[in-house]
Amino acid sequence: MSSAKHETEMAAVASSAISFRKVAAWRGIRVLAWDGDVLYACRGYQIVRLHTARLGGHSTNNEEWEPVADFRPVWWRNITSRSTLTYRVVRDGFHALAILGDNIMVAAVAGAIVTRAPASAEFRPTHQVRRGTRPLHITAVPSGNIYWGEYFGNRERAEVHIYASADRGQTWHVAYTFPAGAIRHVHNIVYDRWADCLWILSGDEGAECKVLRASCDLRSVEAVLSGNQQARAVAAIPTEDALYLATDTPFEHNHVLRLDRTGRVEPVAGLASSSIFGCRTASALFFSTMVEPSPANRTREVHLAGSADGTNWQVVARWQKDALPMRYFQYGNAMLPAGENTTNYLAATTIAVKQDDLVTTLWQVGARTENPELRTESTQPTAESRDPRPESREPKAKSRIP
Repeated sequence: MSSAKHETEMAAVASSAISFRKVAAWRGIRVLAWDGDVLYACRGYQIVRLHTARLGGHSTNNEEWEPVADFRPVWWRNITSRSTLTYRVVRDGFHALAILGDNIMVAAVAGAIVTRAPASAEFRPTHQVRRGTRPLHITAVPSGNIYWGEYFGNRERAEVHIYASADRGQTWHVAYTFPAGAIRHVHNIVYDRWADCLWILSGDEGAECKVLRASCDLRSVEAVLSGNQQARAVAAIPTEDALYLATDTPFEHNHVLRLDRTGRVEPVAGLASSSIFGCRTASALFFSTMVEPSPANRTREVHLAGSADGTNWQVVARWQKDALPMRYFQYGNAMLPAGENTTNYLAATTIAVKQDDLVTTLWQVGARTENPELRTESTQPTAESRDPRPESREPKAKSRIP
């Protein structure tokens, strides 16, 4: 099927649609996490933050970002991180950030987990990552525990660990182990404050694709969805009524799935390609897609899809992949921050796209007016993309979700 078939046509603006207004853009900054109304990002190996309450009009002034703390990488990364192209080739900078109380921060860089102690201006390594380069995400729970799962090639399907810290990122231990053959690697661990649980996402093939619900101490771990590519996800957004997942598969068409609190799962939107980032604002949900061409996903556009109600989804922004080869210079993507966002601002950092390479854009999100500034495209799944092969595409819900 062509990508045009999978994408949707322009739709009339519905009362549930969202408005979308660009308010600022900054080059050379990558977003990482929200903490209330404060947005954290990195400029190379420096963590910076933006107080959104202080924002004025449209801006491209990097001086609005306040320095917080630095990490000292190996010497040559100080050189490669200065150029956008070498930054992309060697995957420089911070790649995940969890913000705890007392100004403690835990982050992932190439080869290490690093921790910033209270009042310190520097991140220090607290764990060497021995398999793979780094985890994709780090999450903290209200009890103070911090978790991340191993993400590495794992062709032999060896056992995979989830690491935890009970002392605010100073030391780490194996808290849970997937036995050999169970999964390939951990994609994400997401805290759900409504159910007070963790969602663990894994991949990549067959029964390795799992959405698991776990207690916050990992003493209880059970599969809720598993067994096919529609249970393969990296991005998840918990809400009061449901867990929203975006699939990450090059083998089938991708979707936004709604897993409600009774265990019922349904596709609510079609996506043009794989998705590995999702976030929410005070009034809407968002997933981005990346350019990862395959027979099922042929597009060379990065999309940002949003919904005010979880049911009606629109493509609110798009970017064209640049001409550089993906193997070396990364897939085109729009990276979205983790954390709790109490504002109606949406931030995204685009990479490997034309014009906006390594650019962070900030939009204001709200209810659509009668004269919208932006027309959006519906992303409701077509009959063809919703369920072309019912026996393999519907992930099976295994238990009730509290």
